[in-house]
Amino acid sequence: MVEKENKESLPEFSIEQLEEGVQHVNNPIIGLTPIEKRYLKAVKEYVQNGNNFYFSDGEARVEVRVVSDEIIRVRLAPHGTFLEEFSYAVNNLDQRVTVFSFDEDEVFYKVKTNTVICKINKADFHISFEDNLGLITNEDQIPMHWEENVDFGGYYVFCTKKCPANENFYGLGDKPSAFNIKGRRFQNWNTDTYSFARDQDPLYRSIPFYIGLNEGVAYGIFFDNTYKTHFDFAHQEHDKTSFWADGGELQYYYIHGPHMMDVVKRYHTLTGTHPMPAQWTLGYHQCRWSYYPESKVKNLAKNFRERKIPCDAIYLDIDYMDGYRCFTWNKKYFPDPKRMVKELSDDGFKTVVIIDPGIKVDDNYWVFREGKENKYFCRRSDDYFMEGHVWPGRCQFPDFTNPDVRTWWGGLFKELVEVGVAGVWNDMNEPAVFGSGTFPNDVRHQYDGHRGSHRKAHNVYGMQMVRATYEGLKKLQKNKRPFTITRAGYSGVQRYSSVWTGDNLASWDHLKLAALQCQRLSVSGISFCGTDIGGFTGEPDGELFTRWIQLGVFTPFMRAHSAGDTREREPWSFGKDYEDINRKFIELRYRLLPYIYSAFWEQHRYGFPILRPVVMIEQDVKLNLHREDEFTFGDKILISPVMQPGQKSKVVYLPKGKWYDYWSHDELEGGMEHTIQTPLDSMPIFVKAGAVIPEWPLMQYVGEIEPDEIKFQIYYSDYEVNSFYYEDHGDTFAYEQDIYTEKKFVVKGDAASLNIKQFSEGLYTPRYETYELKLIGLPFLPSKVYIDGKEQQQELGFDELKRVIIKANKNFRNIEILK
Repeated sequence: MVEKENKESLPEFSIEQLEEGVQHVNNPIIGLTPIEKRYLKAVKEYVQNGNNFYFSDGEARVEVRVVSDEIIRVRLAPHGTFLEEFSYAVNNLDQRVTVFSFDEDEVFYKVKTNTVICKINKADFHISFEDNLGLITNEDQIPMHWEENVDFGGYYVFCTKKCPANENFYGLGDKPSAFNIKGRRFQNWNTDTYSFARDQDPLYRSIPFYIGLNEGVAYGIFFDNTYKTHFDFAHQEHDKTSFWADGGELQYYYIHGPHMMDVVKRYHTLTGTHPMPAQWTLGYHQCRWSYYPESKVKNLAKNFRERKIPCDAIYLDIDYMDGYRCFTWNKKYFPDPKRMVKELSDDGFKTVVIIDPGIKVDDNYWVFREGKENKYFCRRSDDYFMEGHVWPGRCQFPDFTNPDVRTWWGGLFKELVEVGVAGVWNDMNEPAVFGSGTFPNDVRHQYDGHRGSHRKAHNVYGMQMVRATYEGLKKLQKNKRPFTITRAGYSGVQRYSSVWTGDNLASWDHLKLAALQCQRLSVSGISFCGTDIGGFTGEPDGELFTRWIQLGVFTPFMRAHSAGDTREREPWSFGKDYEDINRKFIELRYRLLPYIYSAFWEQHRYGFPILRPVVMIEQDVKLNLHREDEFTFGDKILISPVMQPGQKSKVVYLPKGKWYDYWSHDELEGGMEHTIQTPLDSMPIFVKAGAVIPEWPLMQYVGEIEPDEIKFQIYYSDYEVNSFYYEDHGDTFAYEQDIYTEKKFVVKGDAASLNIKQFSEGLYTPRYETYELKLIGLPFLPSKVYIDGKEQQQELGFDELKRVIIKANKNFRNIEILK
């Protein structure tokens, strides 16, 4: 609900009151004078300028911009003057439009592309969108409207859409609620929410993008407004969906489907995708608040290697610093950090360190001194520096919306990079301040030359901090891919960082939330996401921790993390039985790394979300509209995490088609539910028929072994299925110059044969020469194998796991297996 105690928020009127244009009574809490809500009136004129169309009611103007064949932007200027074009979120506004046109009839103006029509009703300024078959996918309930903000200037801006009875909604980032958000109301205002609860709102990130799904057709709305924004999905009234903001411009993008996947891909064309991560970042990471002194860190590393539990990264929380001063080392705990980091690196561990935005006020501290001398810290409206207390005590805070500050900040990592630090974790960047929660509203920001108060910059502060971190590391690490992780963010943050869901709780409900939040982040444009495995605060038992490890294998970012007032939380912390199961699943993660890496390539290059809820796969199936338990990692592996204590079995839904149980290789029919046994040492994992799943040999860290052969699990299908496999150097930007290999496999079988084709593009050449192909689910015992037309002499019997194993050169083009 809207917060009454915050001066910038609207009084607690119902949406119906707000939309009827009532006059506000004087309110002693927020001090509003009577101001009338203003609505667009009948359209009086229009002007076209290229792919921009301007409509006016005589005072207010509306811009309709054709961005692409499937994306149309709508902007409102209450008094006819638009704000200067600028967005931290949108990375590519000038997209290709094949065809667009304009015409009108007695009722409507119509802006058309070859895919979608934007209609503007002349009489009442209602805006609607329909596809080229005439199906209305989205339409205004009332005209766009606004109200003057007498306290701060500018306007509260509102948009209200019709909500058909069968419409459902998804996205909006990692709100900790049901996956389907119909009937709920949310607010976007980045907030430090320690030990957050189910349905608590707002949290750490603001992602003002949602997907509507009605009668099997999907569209998206991206409300690109960085002020505090609000969304009501048929909560106040069952037939209305509204979004509004406490300032800024009413500017939104309509993104056409018709499939949810299409919507997300097109949203990525606006806001960008994740850059390819270094392969080591996809391994298992171990973190705690805090591992210190050095002997503790070294003992942790020793345990991983002696226990043969794979791990790629160890994190250092705030206690590695000197008095919590960023970019310093506590020499009592870490007397020679360069030596320690090198010794960890020699043993296969990357070191990741935390950096917060609060810079201690201390004239003897070089970072503070530089920032002060260059006036890089945020100031309030009366020109005093913004000061607040965080971990170091009294702090000032860089204005990361200033490009000069971002350049300076990026250069501060020079010594950490020289020490050998491999990654940076940005925390407390909502921004969080002890006591007050965050900055006062009157803090001023440079905003890349577009100046604004903290009301405007708050939701992008963390994103611009991690942007500065990423860009600085990219310069300092030369051709190496930076690794960054951030707690706060806004739409487009995926261009600079991975994220995690924040300070969660060690509970079974938070395990369920972990699966929900990662799915929602993925369909909201942020695929490189994960949770604190085991829960940040509280005490998990061995069963909960182990089930969380199992889920973590199938989250793109896999990190265990815990608070300093909890018991230690490593894979071996709960006894040998749990340790053995945790090792088994972390090993599974490492075997599947080439598949996971390939899924990241599909995200980066094509905009596919990595985690895909079942409704995204089958949006026309009514029962899928509220499914939360099952999702796919990439498009070939489906999991159904076990999220109840003591659970011995669970009912799992599989989408249409044929699937194989990953463990037993039993074939299962899709489009229906199955009861699956769930002993503690297992989790329901299924592979799509026809899939080609690459696997690496087991290694304790990425790069420990250079494979001399790649293994592929190939699952029989009697219909054609495509799979992709991607390779490159693993940690450089050479892939941007086409130094990579993307391979497509096409699998199709029948009762007496299986055919496998391979296609390849790119300039990267791996060192291995052969594949080991494990054929699973063959309905016949093969007698002959032909590779590129030549018969092969190979053993062709079934092994104990019902597989037939053959060898092939990595460059084969066609394999035929015959009965």
